[in-house]
Amino acid sequence: MRLIERYLFRQLLGPTLLATLALVALALLARSLSEFDVLIEQRQSAAVFLKIIGLALPQLLGMILPIALFVATLVALNRLHTEQEIVVCFAGGMSRWRVISPAMRLAVMATLVSLAMSLWAAPWSARAIRETFFDMKSDLASTLVRPGEFTEPGPGLTVYAQVIDRDQIIHNLFIHQEKPNGGAVTYTAREGVIAERKGLPVLILRKGSNQEFSRAGVLQYLSWDEYTFDLSSLFQTDELLHYKIGDRYPHELFFPDLQQEWEQQNRVKMLSEGHWRLASPLYNMAMMAMALAAVIGGAFSRMGYGKRIAVVGAAAAVVQILGFGVKAACDSDVWLNVLQYAVPLAALWWGLAQIFRQKTNRYIAIDHVEPSMTPLGAR
Repeated sequence: MRLIERYLFRQLLGPTLLATLALVALALLARSLSEFDVLIEQRQSAAVFLKIIGLALPQLLGMILPIALFVATLVALNRLHTEQEIVVCFAGGMSRWRVISPAMRLAVMATLVSLAMSLWAAPWSARAIRETFFDMKSDLASTLVRPGEFTEPGPGLTVYAQVIDRDQIIHNLFIHQEKPNGGAVTYTAREGVIAERKGLPVLILRKGSNQEFSRAGVLQYLSWDEYTFDLSSLFQTDELLHYKIGDRYPHELFFPDLQQEWEQQNRVKMLSEGHWRLASPLYNMAMMAMALAAVIGGAFSRMGYGKRIAVVGAAAAVVQILGFGVKAACDSDVWLNVLQYAVPLAALWWGLAQIFRQKTNRYIAIDHVEPSMTPLGAR
């Protein structure tokens, strides 16, 4: 790139990075609020919470980059055009392609980043989030006990605990268990801890007692220093970790295992998701072309380009909404997938057409003599 092109590239790169960071921070804040129950209800550590929020970044970045490019380009180019720096470029002999080439290079870079995120980073992070939530669901402590609440983690079982400290020790524990023969037994303990004995989960109760009515109606009371409550039968499950369509890699989307019933039923949706992964990065170039058209695609104006920017901004929003609508329609008809590429490419073509339909006028400054100042003899 020449010096002036490097200058234009830097003028676009700075606002793009700032807009991306601002939108990413806003999206992560919204995501953190929606996942706040991980800390409150699931009683997970702050590290798990931050892990979930951080893993959401690749998915968010793919949606944010086109918007950040569009907004940053409008801001940067509007300033450059209003301060007549773009006009100076044209007057200096630069073609329209040379003027917009730094912006298009930036758009290509963003497209490649979005493509890498869409094809590899996003499905990897989605799988990691799915695995984290699966581990949380399998967490015995969070499933069995909620401090200050009566919970029913299983049929015929009621559990209450006053508090769980940082060492995962459960204090003032109450357990009521109904037996298959119609009887019931109640356990109380000062503290308890979930552990593993011979590969099976158990609840170790300390300094407590249990009460049970015998068949003869006699209350049987037993106190102990330590008692092992078996949890293996309560938490036995055949549930397996299942990756959804958004968690699949491209080769799994385009070449599903049709011997699996679930993949047979969702084959069309998987193809739709695969084509969306390839088509969605094109919106970076489309949004850049539309932003360029809003500023450079018309005549120069000292009053600014608010009206053109508003019209193109509305058109860009329509393009994004139309893209999501086409994606939803492709979930039921595989032949509509071509439209997923047609929408961003049409927006790109429209933006470039608006830019190059204007002819660049180059003016040469000359001395201008007013007719009223011309001597009469010279007329």
